[in-house]
Amino acid sequence: MSTTTETTCYRHPGRPTRVSCSSCGRPICPDCMTPSPVGMRCPECARQTTKVRSLPALAGGEPRVTIALIAICAVAFLAEGSFGATGGRGALFRDGALYGPAVAAGDWWRLVTSGFLHAGLLHLGFNMLLLWLLGREMEPQLGSARFAAIFFASLLAGAFGALLFQPDALTVGASGAIYGLMGAIAAILWARGVNPFQTGIGMLIVINLVFSLAIPNVSIGGHLGGLAGGVATGLAFAIGERRRAPWLGWAVCAAVAIAAVAGAETVASSAGLGL
Repeated sequence: MSTTTETTCYRHPGRPTRVSCSSCGRPICPDCMTPSPVGMRCPECARQTTKVRSLPALAGGEPRVTIALIAICAVAFLAEGSFGATGGRGALFRDGALYGPAVAAGDWWRLVTSGFLHAGLLHLGFNMLLLWLLGREMEPQLGSARFAAIFFASLLAGAFGALLFQPDALTVGASGAIYGLMGAIAAILWARGVNPFQTGIGMLIVINLVFSLAIPNVSIGGHLGGLAGGVATGLAFAIGERRRAPWLGWAVCAAVAIAAVAGAETVASSAGLGL
């Protein structure tokens, strides 16, 4: 004989549900759901837009990591010297952009630094707008440490994807990491029983992927790699939360980062890019 406990809406006890508020965790039925970029919220939390809480003991306040990342990208863009013009880029761009032959020769820092450089003001502006919109919702819910771990794991996964698709191209931009954040949000929502397309994040991913395919000189490999890294790490954190195994998310972040660096080495070697 087995017994099961059915979860019901906290406002409507007669209605079973598998969806919980992404802020307070209380179970909610369809009539009580308010879509947000990071999940469904109950009526009370939906009215408190400035107080966002989700994972126990990990919710933060201001999105400090998000602000810091935007500031680093802005400063790096100014330090490039030519404001992303087509020619005459400075030493920072030349020495920090992702480039297969240079990575094969030992410039491993390019896997990271390339994610903070941009090819133009429009490139920078679009990426920073997306980073701000995602980070201000996601970081307070996950906590700054988890948010940063997902960002950097996705950044490295995006760098590997970019090399896998075009190892001899100069690649810059935070897009891989930003796709990772979108993928992580979608994975967390799915793990909580929420369809990502009900919140808008699913369509945002689709629209950006369409633009990636339609616009020339866009690193589709970097975008897909970052997206995959974000899905893996976000899902691991969500499963770890549900199973009370918080180490799982951190382990997957480390595994994604290590695999991305190892993959970059393999791609460079197999492509015969070593100098």
